[in-house]
Amino acid sequence: MRIQVRRTGGFAGIERSAEVITSGRPDAREFESLAERVLADCGRSRPAGVPDGFSYEITIDGRTVYAADPRLTEEQRELVSRVLKEGA
Repeated sequence: MRIQVRRTGGFAGIERSAEVITSGRPDAREFESLAERVLADCGRSRPAGVPDGFSYEITIDGRTVYAADPRLTEEQRELVSRVLKEGA
């Protein structure tokens, strides 16, 4: 599974992106399960955010969904954090 996260917005407006390919990872099932839940919870259109908040574009195997602060679910927040931290 290929998971890509693009974060935009924030106070400085700095864009950040990363991706994780789960194939061969020891935590692949955990990532994939989390990604499936995020696909089910996120909207297909860009939600309204808050001033200086982050907006997220999450693409999982070619399917793109959107989320924005401060209304991220725990699953969305965990996936975004892990991909941005562990991804390339």
